[in-house]
Parts: sequence; structure tokens; C-alpha cells
Amino acid sequence: MWSRESASLLLICLLALTALWKTRSVNADATSDAFKTNITLFTRILDSLLDGYDNRLRPGLGDRITEVKTNIYVTSFGPVSDTDMEYTIDVFFRQSWKDERLKFHGPMNILPLNNLMASKIWTPDTFFHNGKKSVAHNMTMPNKLLRIKDDGTLLYTMRLTVHAECPMHLEDFPMDFHSCPLKFGSYAYTISEVTYAWTRNASDSVVVEGESSRLNQYDLLGQTVGQETIKSSTGEYTVMTAHFHLKRKIGYFVIQTYLPCIMTVILSQVSFWLNRESVPARTVFGVTTVLTMTTLSISARNSLPKVAYATAMDWFIAVCYAFVFSALIEFATVNYFTKRGWAWDGKSVVTDKKKERASVVKKNNAYAVAVANYAPNITKDSSTLPTIAKGGALDPNKPKADGKAQDSKKTFNSVSKIDRMSRILFPVLFGSFNLVYWATYLNREPVIKDMVPSN
Repeated sequence: MWSRESASLLLICLLALTALWKTRSVNADATSDAFKTNITLFTRILDSLLDGYDNRLRPGLGDRITEVKTNIYVTSFGPVSDTDMEYTIDVFFRQSWKDERLKFHGPMNILPLNNLMASKIWTPDTFFHNGKKSVAHNMTMPNKLLRIKDDGTLLYTMRLTVHAECPMHLEDFPMDFHSCPLKFGSYAYTISEVTYAWTRNASDSVVVEGESSRLNQYDLLGQTVGQETIKSSTGEYTVMTAHFHLKRKIGYFVIQTYLPCIMTVILSQVSFWLNRESVPARTVFGVTTVLTMTTLSISARNSLPKVAYATAMDWFIAVCYAFVFSALIEFATVNYFTKRGWAWDGKSVVTDKKKERASVVKKNNAYAVAVANYAPNITKDSSTLPTIAKGGALDPNKPKADGKAQDSKKTFNSVSKIDRMSRILFPVLFGSFNLVYWATYLNREPVIKDMVPSN
């Protein structure tokens, strides 16, 4: 009894597995057939779209104006070159327009295609007005994307690296702000044929990736977008504009230029505290600081274009140079009014002392010779010895008294009134200049309307 039930259950399981296997094989065949059918259908759709399609003619020719909607996604911004007045930007440049000739009906609403299809249809002849050099990336294949919707709307995206011109006004350098534009539009089609518009609002039309900045000397504050119309001899054209607002970082210039200039000026004012008779020391201070300021002024200009106007750094260096040069002139004035007849050169007293010692030694030697020659007579007449000894002892004191009289006649120059005034006037003026300079330039903030802050 048990064996019959087991056999029947086993038979039922085998039949179920066989039916399931047949069902899967049928479904796989159906899926394969459907996939082949879809491929064939897509191929027919593309062939039908390109059948009789002329990519030399713009969409809506003779009927309407072709509107191209654009937006930009910035993947990398920088570097910015001050000497060449240009910047580099890496973007995903997106364009969208409608072409009724590319409408289709099929199982999909969107056809994702590659760059091969893009070369067979009409695309906008967009170019960058202020671009010096533009590169379309082609590794490993051309970085282009094309999508066609069933209503004929196309999305065309490409990756570009653009070297664009950035006009700079360096009057406030290095506390300056710059607005670097990116301008693009149609090269051949006038405003009556092709127009451009931003796809979204101002905050979404130009998006900068959060960590895309490659700027060492600037901070990217944000960006603004706009649209303008330009006129030329061939007609009027629509130009789309995006401005990237930059603020220069001042830290590098403080370390390399401002602090050395300030320290050089302070060093030049140390000479006011030296003795007015220290001509070599004060001369070295003055000449060395002047030459140092000259070197700093030359090196500060190396990283800038050769502009014809003075920058904020040039004014600071010029004032520091004036302070240093004035310190040298001040010493020349003090030295001119120094009384040379009374001035102590540090050597005359030493020379007089040496002469006094030499005269004392000579007289002592002469006294020793006299004693040796007339020793027998001295023993006979001992009364003369104290006289000779007294005379020999008193004679050396006479030049000493004369020397003291001469020393008492020597007088030394006091601290110059010019030095005393300079010790107070120069630091006060230099400190006041720094206060006014930094308060003026650091408080300048540009007013930018409709700016989208950068992330």
C-alpha cells in the first residue's frame, strides 16, 4: 500500500518538473523572439527617421524659429592665468531642441544613441565667443550623448574643455575681484532663424560641482547667467552669457611681499637710534634697505601682466620705498649738521694715552742711566738723591696733568633733534598709512546682482 502511494507521488513530481521546464523554455524562446523583434523594430525606426532626412536644413525651416535650450554642468574650474588673462573650464555642455522630422512610435519613449547618430542629423553650430581654444574629448570614444524622444525632442550632450578669455582690471591687486565670462551662441544662424534660451532658472542652468575648483589664488564666489543680443555686419545673434565671480586670496602676497616690505621699513628706522657719529653703520642700514626695496618691487611685478597703471601693491611698495629712502636722507641731513671739530672719532684718546706712556718710559730709562753712571757721587752726597728721585717721580705726572686738561676740553655731540623727531614721526606716519591702506582695500566688496553662490 505504501509503495503504491510513493510511486504515485514520484510520478506527479516528475510530471510537474517536466511541465515547468517546458514552460521556461517557451518563455525563453518568447523573450528571445521579443528581443529580436525589438532590435528589428528599432532598426526600422532609425532607418525610417533617416529616410529622406536632410541634415543640412535646420528644423522648422520656413515655418518657425528653432529654439535651442542649453545648460552647463561645470566639472572643473581653473586654473586662472593672470599674465595671459584667461581661465580653463571643463564642462558638460547640454543642448536641447525639437525636430519634428524625428518623431517616432515604438515600445520606448526615448532612444538612447551615441555620437554616430549625431553626425547624421542636424545639430546647432554653437561656438564660444571668448574661447581661445576648445577641446572636445575623444578618449576612448567621443564623449557625446544623444537622446531622441518620441515627440522629436533631442538632447545632445558633450564634454568640453574651454580656454576662455577673462578681462581683468588689476587696480586693486591683490585685493581684487574678477568676473570671468563664458559666452556662446550660433555662428551662422541669426536671431530670426535660431535662438538660445536657458533650460532652467538661473540657479540650475549653470551648476558648479562642489569640489571642482582648481584655484590656488582665488575663491569662486558664485555665478550669474544672462542673455544678450549682438549686432554685426551679417545680422543679429543671440549670445548666452555665464559669469563666474572670483575673489583673490591675499595670503601668498602677504607672506611674499607685504611682510618683507614692512620689516624692511622697520629696519631702516633702527638707524635713528644709532649714534650720529656711527657713519658706517647708518650708511649700511640706509643703502641695504633701499636695495632690498628695489629687489622686492621688481619681484612683485613678475607674476603680473605689464599693465600701464599702478596696482594697490605698487602703491604700497612705493610708499615703503619712500620711507626707506627718507630714512637715508634723514641720516645725510643729521651727518651734515654734525660738528666735526668736537666729534670724537674713538681713536684720539687712545693715541694720547699711548704717547703719555711712551714719554713716561723714556724718562724712567733716562733716570736709570743717570743713577748707574753717577752711583759713586750719590754715595758721597746723599742729599742730592732725594732731589733727583723727586724730580724723576714728579716729571711723569706733568704730562698726565696736561692729558687730563686736554681730555677735559674734549666735548661730544648730543643726540640730534632730527633723530629725536624721526624716532616718533616715522613710526607714527607708517602706522597711519598701514591703517588707512588696509581699511580701504579690505572693506571693498563688489555688489553682484542675481549671483548664485558657489557650493
